[in-house]
Amino acid sequence: MSGAGAGAQSRAVSGVRGAERGGGTSAGRRLWALGRAELTLLGRNRGVVLTALAVPLLLPFSVRPAMDQLDLKKQGLTLGTTLLTAAIGFSFLFAVYTSLVNAFVARREELVLKRLRTGELSDAEILTGTALPALVIGLAQALVLCVGCAALLHLGAPRAPYLILPGLVAGYLVSAALAALTASFTRTVESAQVTALPLMFLSMLGSGITFPTEVMPDKLAAVCELLPLSPAIRLVRGGWTGQLSGYEALGALATALAWTILAVFAVRRWFRWEPRR
Repeated sequence: MSGAGAGAQSRAVSGVRGAERGGGTSAGRRLWALGRAELTLLGRNRGVVLTALAVPLLLPFSVRPAMDQLDLKKQGLTLGTTLLTAAIGFSFLFAVYTSLVNAFVARREELVLKRLRTGELSDAEILTGTALPALVIGLAQALVLCVGCAALLHLGAPRAPYLILPGLVAGYLVSAALAALTASFTRTVESAQVTALPLMFLSMLGSGITFPTEVMPDKLAAVCELLPLSPAIRLVRGGWTGQLSGYEALGALATALAWTILAVFAVRRWFRWEPRR
């Protein structure tokens, strides 16, 4: 760890404790102090920032040739809605999931999480505060993507806008919870580049990010719709196309809720606060 990085982390912990000593003992103030400190640390890692901000904007264009080969009109889809949901799916994976796996592992191995536990912060507040900057960046990115794609790809207004926000919230919550779970069995920041790959590839291929589940064979689509990020992608896409029935929307919400509960339970059970030596 560099001296500048160690100094920044020391100031981060001191800043949170300072908020506690200064009478700011409410959960909101503690989360704000920790989130602000984490944002400072995130800003110092230019590689993670570039990946989180640029990849979700650029990667969808790399899969456009493959989408051009699909008969999207037969499924009631357009290239614009497919590219939009692909970009938001990549935001789930790169702005939140992979960046948080790195953040949780780095803070644990550098004893930041351990020192934070000696203060007033609860375990849930430490994990939530660490995840706040990535979640805010992800939501802001989704807003920019929705507005930008609507204007540039001529998508028009979403036909069921009430499905989009639940889809985004579900996607980012599941991504953050699974990042904490992945970090629990990841030894170093370098190995995080490997341990994060299975979920990334599985989600890109099966959750409707690269290929819409609507163009898959029925049996394969039924299985893929149960993957962690599939419900969020279905809700966002259904929000734009209006093709998701009430029964299907409730099913997607229930699946997303089940994954969130399962991931939170697993994190509470297996998350490691001590460095893995």
